[in-house]
Amino acid sequence: MKGQEWYQADDVAEEYDDKRFSKGGQLIDRREKEAVLDAIMPVEDRNVLEIACGTGRFTVMLAEQGADVVGLDISAAMLQQGRQKAQNADPEGRLEFLRGDAGRLPFPDDHFDTVIAMRFFHLADDPEAFLREMRRVSREQIVFDTFNRFSSRSVYNWALPMGSRLYSKSEVSELLAKTELTLVDVEDDFLAPYGLYRAIPNGLASPIRRIDTAVGGNRVTDHFASVSYWNTRLR
Repeated sequence: MKGQEWYQADDVAEEYDDKRFSKGGQLIDRREKEAVLDAIMPVEDRNVLEIACGTGRFTVMLAEQGADVVGLDISAAMLQQGRQKAQNADPEGRLEFLRGDAGRLPFPDDHFDTVIAMRFFHLADDPEAFLREMRRVSREQIVFDTFNRFSSRSVYNWALPMGSRLYSKSEVSELLAKTELTLVDVEDDFLAPYGLYRAIPNGLASPIRRIDTAVGGNRVTDHFASVSYWNTRLR
């Protein structure tokens, strides 16, 4: 998997949230959390695994909403940031952080109601294998996101530290068929690149986001959206 060493560096973990989700990046954080909640609701009492949980943005949020959540990541430095975040939270559900490999999940079959993976599949060298492992430990639902091949990200992908694996809709559909998952819903978003939002103040990012939202949301523009949020069920 791309970026394993990079994500395990202490300085990267310490700066991760501030670099990505401060300033206009707050809009990205808000939208991603909304997409996860929309897919999983009702959250209360659900048994959820988040793989590649990083600093625990979604893990902590779901526990605060009443889910019993395990956040798994290969990076001890990222998990430490998640544990610190959890200290300032007031979770209604159980919350646990665990170091582990998303390719070899340390759980029995059918152990969780829902498995989620956000900001993960763009780094996956073998997405089918990872998706099969997620399916193995899930009883009902898998939620994940992908960066899209025909988006603005394809223009500057070469300049990113690790690049990204970009997906077409047909490629994801094929992955779902191979892993025997049924698509419940897919949402496409962000015509403007993430990098733009991160680079500008929130006061400037907000009107751009309003334009982005107004222009997006139809068949033509969705084809060029930066990200897709996939909600799937086991067959």
